Order: sequence, then structure tokens, then C-alpha cells
Amino acid sequence: MELRETLTALLAQEGSVCRFMEPMSSHTTFRIGGPAAAFVCPEGETDLKNVIDFCRREQIPYRILGNGSNLLVSDAGFKGVVISMTECWQSLRTEGERIFAGAGQLLSRTARRALEEGLTGFEFAAGIPGTVGGALVMNAGAYGGELKDIIENVTFICPDGLIKTETADKLDFGYRHSMFENGGYTILSCKLKLKKGNYDEIKALMADYNKRRSDKQPLSQPSAGSTFKRPEGYFAGKLIQDAGLMGYSVGGAMVSDK
Repeated sequence: MELRETLTALLAQEGSVCRFMEPMSSHTTFRIGGPAAAFVCPEGETDLKNVIDFCRREQIPYRILGNGSNLLVSDAGFKGVVISMTECWQSLRTEGERIFAGAGQLLSRTARRALEEGLTGFEFAAGIPGTVGGALVMNAGAYGGELKDIIENVTFICPDGLIKTETADKLDFGYRHSMFENGGYTILSCKLKLKKGNYDEIKALMADYNKRRSDKQPLSQPSAGSTFKRPEGYFAGKLIQDAGLMGYSVGGAMVSDK
């Protein structure tokens, strides 16, 4: 049975979508990338697990996609299955000082919900152009804050297909690292632990961080924001500047002059 027929048959839940030869340039913030052989948006755990199990069983390469804000995709595309979490995994709810967020939920929207509820601790992530799932994989952070500092637990699919929920201390969080980088895991959702704060102070801090980001990054251009890990004791921007690489370009790609 062809890939098209098999995937269509596997996606039984209403709301699941599968497209073929989907241009990845439409799904990355760099706005580049050739077509994916199959682009799947699964609704619910059953369809998601069915697609992953099928790909593993048939040894078909697959990738989990969030907001595409840290991806470079070849012009040749991807000869496998891209599983997008941004169309069907955007759950978001609050209970007291806890926020429950689906892996496909944007950090910016999660930050807005925290602000609406008067919850502090998530301000640093308000301007990061990614999803909760992608941020968890790399333990995203900014302005002195990191996801690991506010994670209570994460629910995910293991490489063996089991669904687990683990607390933050068991996820090997480090600087721009988590155990999820080892491959084979698919993050489903997480629970954030925040604190009650002052609405105006939270809003002002978010605005300050967003202004700083706008001043330092070319947000009006196709980019992935800040893509460099900071070497211990140094700042990536300063090293780029000292190396004379601000504004350096090759073809249509350029190092920001900000």
C-alpha cells in the first residue's frame, strides 16, 4: 500500500489532516525548504501514535514539527513524514497557579494567558518564537529564565511507544538541553508552575523584554531569532561583532547587522 493510502487510513479521528508534497517553506520562520513527502496534523493521541508506530515499523523517516523557528530545511525537501503539532495540539488551560499547555501551543500565547491570569515566571519566554514542545526539547530560555525553572511535569511518548509523565528533575534539563534531544521522544503537553504576581508589572516586564529583542534581532526578516548557544563567560553577539561578521552575507543569507 502506498504512503498516501496508508496514512489516510491511519488518520481516523475527525480533525486529522494529511497533505502531500507540502512546501516546508510555509512552515519555517526562515521561509525556506522544499516539499515534505507527507505532512501530517494528527488530532489526538491515537492518530499521533498510529502515524509514529507506522513510520518506525516501516523505517520511514519522520520529524516532529513545532513552529519551525529553529529549522533549516533543504531545498530538496524531506523524503519522509513531517508530523506537525501546531494545528491540533494547542490546548491551554489554567488551574490556580498552574498552566497546562499542549506541545503545539505557542510560547507567546502561553505568556498572554499567564498575563491574563496575573501569573508571573513566564515573562522571559513571551518573545521566543517557538512552541512549548520545541522549547522543552532544547530547554529554551532568555533574560536569565529557562523552561526548566517553571516546569512541574511533562507528558510524552517514549521511543518504545509508552506514554509517560515525568517531573522536571527526571528530564536531564541543562543549558539548552534536555533528554528529549536524544531522539525518539514526542512531547504531548506540560504543566507549568507559576506564581501570583501583579498584572501591570508582568505586562511591563514582557514589554521590556520584547523591546530588547526587537532592538537586537531582525524580527522583520525571515530568520530564526537568536540561534547561537552562549559560550561560558562570553556572549555570542559580542563574538560575532569582534569577528567582523555583522552583516556578512553569502548569497541571500546574511548575519544580522543588529
